Amino acid sequence: MELTVSQKLDFLLKLQEIDSNLDDIKKIRGDLPEEVRDLEDDIIGFETRLGKFNKEVEALEEEAGRQKMAKKDSEKLITRYKEQQNNVRNNREFEAISKEIELQSIEIELAEKKTREAELKIKLKKEEVKATESLLNERKEDLKVKKQELNVLTSESYEEEKKLLEEREQRATKVEERLYKSYMKIRINSGNGLAVVQVKRGACGGCFNVVPPQRQADIREKKKITVCEHCGRILADVDMESR
Repeated sequence: MELTVSQKLDFLLKLQEIDSNLDDIKKIRGDLPEEVRDLEDDIIGFETRLGKFNKEVEALEEEAGRQKMAKKDSEKLITRYKEQQNNVRNNREFEAISKEIELQSIEIELAEKKTREAELKIKLKKEEVKATESLLNERKEDLKVKKQELNVLTSESYEEEKKLLEEREQRATKVEERLYKSYMKIRINSGNGLAVVQVKRGACGGCFNVVPPQRQADIREKKKITVCEHCGRILADVDMESR
């Protein structure tokens, strides 16, 4: 059975009433849900950053370890070369070994330099890790507090919200798909969530612009769906009590 325009408008008006009540519940929570989401995103960001820092520290420590090992290897070679110098047969062999000793001494200096650089970077990176951990702990504490606040507000309105959501689901199925899509589009763009309004005191209940008497008469008849020529909201009825 096809619904009349009057029935369609009544269903839309009831759906708007339910959505407005749900909006009021959300307003009570204020920015808390968004603040909780932002804090959760911050925590994920800090944890990702910490993971990156720790990998960098690990890589630097490995580099410092390699340079220290390279220094030890050069020191062993120098000891061996000096022992060989005691058994050389001529000056040419002595000079050749001396050059090898000099080369390994340079390698030791280079390894020490690279070790110092790596250890300095490790120190700075660990300071970043400490600062990031401090910020992460602060965010976790903030999140704990905000979640507790949100849980209190949510628990206070839980039953009412659950009932409204169930009722909304039932009402929404009674609104034809084309109208429902238009309703949701207007609702999203309206700013205050009002997509379906009544004419009150001769004006649109959404934007408060005057609705001409003849147009009000058409709205009262409910033979066609009328929208406000100023804001595009659906004008479902005329509130006679507010005249």
